[in-house]
Amino acid sequence: MVLSMDEIINALCLHMAERKAVRPEDVQVELSWDEDTGYSAEVWVQGRSQYLVESNMIEAILRYMLSEYGIRAYREDVRLDLDEEITAIVNTQN
Repeated sequence: MVLSMDEIINALCLHMAERKAVRPEDVQVELSWDEDTGYSAEVWVQGRSQYLVESNMIEAILRYMLSEYGIRAYREDVRLDLDEEITAIVNTQN
C-alpha cells in the first residue's frame, strides 16, 4: 500500500493534534528530504515550530494506518520514498 504525500501530512496533523490537544486543522506540516539528514517534517502548532525526524514520521504513519484503515503495521513495514513527492510504502502482507 502506498500513502500519498497528502496522507502523510494528514497522519502528522492527526498525530500532533492529539499530542498537543488541538484540532488537526490547527496543525501545519511541511515535508522535506535532505541528502545529509534524510526525511523530516517541520510542524507548526499554535505558532511554534517543531522538527520531526523520520522515526517520528513513521510513528504517525503507523497510528494513521490503524485508525484510518484498521491495519496494524510495524516500523519495519514502512519505508519512506521520494520520487516526484514523498510517499510512504507500507507492507501490509503480514
